[in-house]
Amino acid sequence: MNIQECKAVVTGGASGLGEATVRRIVENGGQAVILDLSEERGQKLIDELGSAVGFVKTDVTSEEEVRAAIGEAVSRMGSVNTVANCAGIGIAEKVLGKKGTHSLDLFSKVISVNLIGTFNVCRLAAENMVGNEENEFGERGVIINTASVAAFEGQIGQAAYSASKGGVVGLTLPLAREFARSGIRVMTIAPGLFHTPMFEMLPEEARVSLGKMVPFPSRLGFPEEYAHLVQSIVENPMLNGETIRLDGAIRMQPK
Repeated sequence: MNIQECKAVVTGGASGLGEATVRRIVENGGQAVILDLSEERGQKLIDELGSAVGFVKTDVTSEEEVRAAIGEAVSRMGSVNTVANCAGIGIAEKVLGKKGTHSLDLFSKVISVNLIGTFNVCRLAAENMVGNEENEFGERGVIINTASVAAFEGQIGQAAYSASKGGVVGLTLPLAREFARSGIRVMTIAPGLFHTPMFEMLPEEARVSLGKMVPFPSRLGFPEEYAHLVQSIVENPMLNGETIRLDGAIRMQPK
């Protein structure tokens, strides 16, 4: 699928990796609808990028809200043939900390947003995509999920985050196998250390120090580099059922 043919739903599309993905799609001639909780940032992108972008305030863990958002995206663009799941949250908490054990509610929240939210969007988007007409490659759609290198080398304090992202990796192959008969591809990107809003809260010195942990290039990744990989996945029909690390060869240490 050419990127200019994208009619995309991008969760978490109002900032960070999702925002860069929306920009990449729209600037190359495609359309995108943002599913996010931040109306202010969503409207800012619409004002900047124009009518090729839409926004629906959406909690990805809600079946009703996601179903309605996808319906609105279809009404706006005519169909949905691309999904980029970038919505997610991260916390740092030890299982056995100085103030007691890891909060079960907080663990459940991270799993709910990062894993269940991703699955919720996948299933409801795929339900819609099966009705699309096939393109020349027999494709009806492509779903791109976001994991993390923490899925493979989780650090101390990342039990919830690593478990949620490991689950996203685990979804990739069974969904790709099931959706193959419908011409829908499923891929996952596992980013390393990227300059997203979470890192913007750190001092510049801390960001540089973290970047030096990356073998090459020795810096934080740019959201635009994530979006570049999204485009490559969209445009290469043989990419299916795999998780791609996008991490500059970093392998995370225990802490």
